[in-house]
Amino acid sequence: MFYELSITTKAHTEFVDITDMINESISKSGIKKGVCYIYVPHTTAGVTINENADPDVVYDMLNQLNKIVPFEDNYRHMEGNSAAHIKASMMGFSQHVIINNGNLVLGTWQGIYLTEFDGPRRRKVYLKLMEG
Repeated sequence: MFYELSITTKAHTEFVDITDMINESISKSGIKKGVCYIYVPHTTAGVTINENADPDVVYDMLNQLNKIVPFEDNYRHMEGNSAAHIKASMMGFSQHVIINNGNLVLGTWQGIYLTEFDGPRRRKVYLKLMEG
C-alpha cells in the first residue's frame, strides 16, 4: 500500500516528528506485520530516526549541524541553499522500519523525523507498506 503524507514546516531548519502520522497510515492499511518504507522526495529535506523523548536532542542536533555546515560558506550554488542540500544528504532521504502487531517497531525513545533545512515549505513523505 502507498500513502502520501503532507507536512507544512514552520521554520528554516527543524525536525518534525512524523511517527504518529506513519502509525496512523499503518493502522488504516490493516497491515499487522511487514515493513514500512519511508521516502522524502526533496533535495533539501530528509528523514531520520532519533530520540523523541527529550526535545533538547533535536535542538542539539540542529545546533551541531548548523556548526558543521554553516548557512554561508562561499557556496557556488546560485539558489543560495547549498547548506540545505548538504544537510539533507547527511540525514538521508529514506528509512525502513519493521511493522509488528500493526505498529512500527522502534526503540523506547525513538521517533521518525522529517528534517527540514530550507523551510518553511510544504513537504511530502511517501510511505510504502509491505505486508509479510
